Amino acid sequence: MAEMQRRRPSRMDLSPRVAQAPPRTAPSGKPIKRRMNSPFGGMNMTEPKIRGQPRERSQAEEKRSSRYRDKERPREEKGRPEPFKALKMQRALAPVSYGHRTSVKSRISDIDTFDQFDLLPVIQQSIAPQALRAMDSVTPTPIQRLSIPALLGSDTRKVRRRNSMHKSEEMEQFLLAAETGSGKTLAYLLPVVDAIKRAEVEDTRAEERERAQKEVQSRKNPFELESPPLSNEPHSTTGRPRAIILLPTSELVAQVGSLVKSLSHTVKFRSALISASFTGQVIRNRLFSPNGIDVLISTPHLLSSIAESDPNVLSRVTHLVIDEADSLLDRSFSPLTSAIIDKATPSLQQLILCSATIPRSLDSFLRKRFPDIRRLVTPNLHAIPRRVQLGVVDVDKEPYRGNKNLACADTIWSIGKTAEEHSSTYPGEDAHENVDVKRIIVFVNEREKTLEVAEHLLSKGIDAVALSRDTDERKQSEILASFTTATEARDPGAAPPQALKPNYVPMNQAAAGSPRRMLPNTKVLVITDLGSRGIDTLAVRHVILYDVPHTTIDFIHRLGRTGRMGRRGRGVVLVGKGDRKDVVREVREGMFKGQALI
Repeated sequence: MAEMQRRRPSRMDLSPRVAQAPPRTAPSGKPIKRRMNSPFGGMNMTEPKIRGQPRERSQAEEKRSSRYRDKERPREEKGRPEPFKALKMQRALAPVSYGHRTSVKSRISDIDTFDQFDLLPVIQQSIAPQALRAMDSVTPTPIQRLSIPALLGSDTRKVRRRNSMHKSEEMEQFLLAAETGSGKTLAYLLPVVDAIKRAEVEDTRAEERERAQKEVQSRKNPFELESPPLSNEPHSTTGRPRAIILLPTSELVAQVGSLVKSLSHTVKFRSALISASFTGQVIRNRLFSPNGIDVLISTPHLLSSIAESDPNVLSRVTHLVIDEADSLLDRSFSPLTSAIIDKATPSLQQLILCSATIPRSLDSFLRKRFPDIRRLVTPNLHAIPRRVQLGVVDVDKEPYRGNKNLACADTIWSIGKTAEEHSSTYPGEDAHENVDVKRIIVFVNEREKTLEVAEHLLSKGIDAVALSRDTDERKQSEILASFTTATEARDPGAAPPQALKPNYVPMNQAAAGSPRRMLPNTKVLVITDLGSRGIDTLAVRHVILYDVPHTTIDFIHRLGRTGRMGRRGRGVVLVGKGDRKDVVREVREGMFKGQALI
């Protein structure tokens, strides 16, 4: 009785269920949840159950979840910080296991020379004097050792093939993925030219067999007259190339086209490069030449517009190369590139995709569209080579005080001064006209910034020029020509080259108001990402990142303009107040350790 009196509430205590109706239940007996989408749905609530926000978990639930995560994580990973935390917040790259990289290293270690490839003798003899005439040592790079045997079909490795609704059973699909400056162009060009020359031999034999059959028929019917051949009949390959190489920009078309042209001088095949920098008459004369065409280098926009008016352009294509596939298969180029692939598929024998980076978007696209594609990936993919050094300049510290233009000019002056140590003076000439030329590329994120930075460098006595999409196309090719040619060190006993003198005359003969101090031994190109993809800047040893790149992919491509084809290079990043210093720090650590930036 005493216990019941003790449990009885006081008359002054209010019940927690005052003015609350009994809970509503469904016919099945389950309680009906309260609707929250009405204007009065949030009234008379003891807890603020806000829609769209997760419920706060209790301490016991947090402990249980953390204990479950620790149990699922391997023991060796416990307590180890996650690598590249900041880089993973950038645009993600497709991962490649280190086990696969190690197996590729062991597979290509036995190949030392181009003679080990099953190429035609005329192509073997043209590699050193035509394709690699600017290189000191003629040895195949890792991507060339890996891809040339595969594209030629001489490797004995069996690849499991599955039926695919997107391709014909005869078409082979390859993805060539290698770091920047590793010779990917020559890796796919040599097998394509080899296939063209072998096809020519087969066509010649077929013509001879057809001619022999006609002679046999003419002997059987000696009184049958044959119509004379037309004198103006075009070649069978006029406007119908055997191989097509697609590139995203006209600058890359000119670069790859020059390599193809140099190789055609000795191998003897017909090639043509077309882009928006040429007039319609020139494009028509090159594509529909009476002598025929074997290799066509073009951009997707121009080729798709030509294919709409003349579908026969893609009716004879056996080899289709999509260079810079991460750009040509993104949102802007993908519809045009996919349409070209679909139209060329009936006659296509090999589809070759080539890229220096494989983003996750490209990786998922390839798994859906080309599930049977054979991936030829080098061990150093997504890793900046160790021969490239990366320095960081903190713009917020003294003496720059947040002035990036001043920091950029000071960095270029410090690089240009080292060139004077290697100068060679000729008799009767000024020493400033014969010093070793330093070519530097400055990357910015916005094209409006290119002109501003170039003008500031000019005011500081530096020979700088801006290059963007707003620049005239003819001027673009002239500017890039001085940065895409490898210049060797000059012999003091040799005659002075006259081609280098005009580089310094405009600065020395500048108008009034020019700075007194000049840096005549340095040429600077201020550019956006227009020149970060595929441009073979062999003469460039220094790259300055005025702005920190937006993504990891841009980091790899910009730093890839230096240290190409085994040469050393250096990159400098200008880090300001609003830049991602954590991203720059992780890139430097990954470069030091030789890790892939995933």
